[in-house]
Amino acid sequence: MNILLAAAGLSPQVITETLYGLHQQGKAVDAIHVVATRQGKERVYACLLSPTDGKYLQYLSEYEIDSGTIEFGFDNVHVVKDEHGREIEDIVSEDDNGCFLSMCLELACRFTRRPDDSVFFSIAGGRKTMSACLMLAAQLYGRPQDRVYHVLVSPEFENNRDFFYPPAEHTQIELKDRQGNPYIRDSRYARVSLVPVPFVSIRDRLAGQDLEKPMDPAALMLSVVREDRPGLAIDLARSVIVYKHREMDMMPARLALYTFFAMGKKRCTKTGASCRGCTECYLNIEEILNRRTEIADIYHGMPCRKPAGSLSDSGILCLDAENFNSYKAKIRRDLEKGFGPYSLPEIAIESAGARPDTRYGLNIDRDRITIQ
Repeated sequence: MNILLAAAGLSPQVITETLYGLHQQGKAVDAIHVVATRQGKERVYACLLSPTDGKYLQYLSEYEIDSGTIEFGFDNVHVVKDEHGREIEDIVSEDDNGCFLSMCLELACRFTRRPDDSVFFSIAGGRKTMSACLMLAAQLYGRPQDRVYHVLVSPEFENNRDFFYPPAEHTQIELKDRQGNPYIRDSRYARVSLVPVPFVSIRDRLAGQDLEKPMDPAALMLSVVREDRPGLAIDLARSVIVYKHREMDMMPARLALYTFFAMGKKRCTKTGASCRGCTECYLNIEEILNRRTEIADIYHGMPCRKPAGSLSDSGILCLDAENFNSYKAKIRRDLEKGFGPYSLPEIAIESAGARPDTRYGLNIDRDRITIQ
């Protein structure tokens, strides 16, 4: 049995293009499996598997291929989920990427167990790191009979979302030039090339138990080169925050409020290795204001603070809903200036829930926070 395992992002065309390329090389495909995010799943359902105008069924009909010879349906689209069982919308964080990698490893491990089967890994699809995850899965579990492929399509047809494969009968296709102006091109000029990508398999280095069940990405990363996940360090004595090997100063009043949320995160007792998607330690504005004395105590313990008598009535010691939002916005600007906008989803004070039930907290895992 030959299994096509593909990553799908927002361009499901790569699946039919890969299938076309394999058939043009005389390679049969007995089953197609796709790993995708929720967005990718919806594109595959609508563009390929729709019973009325799905391009996959259209391709089989045009090239007179019996649909019963290839196993491909809605159940063959494997949607990546987070630890709470929710389908991941897109790959936007390291945790999302870990979940996607885990799915790739699971499917690669499963489909390479039978010695007589061959797996064709298509890394042409997928957004961001998806193709890299599938390539890593192929390197871990791939065998001599397995292959990794990329698809090259003629540039003018590649950018056309309505092009899924060269039609069996030549036809006129409307394309657009670089300025967005439409023009007509005959499909005979469309070229779809299936390019084999060399890969180094390390399957023989895996222990027997790792071949029976997929490797856990966290355990896998312990044995390969990986950049450590950055910690967040708060130094109250110096009014300094350290993150990603960079250090920035923060005004004591702002740092006191920020430290209050960091302490709340560290005190959380909810079990679980990751804080991803959890807002257990988040507080609404009433809870925050009821604990103003804690914020004041943090401020009073900082050697760089201003004397209490010099603080205004709208300062950190007189926190209310209005100046809380002002402090939160200023802290966010400080963090963006110090560590860049891409760090904000993890280390800025974020909100969860809609008004009037909005709650506030930090997303970063509690075990990555140190306060001194």
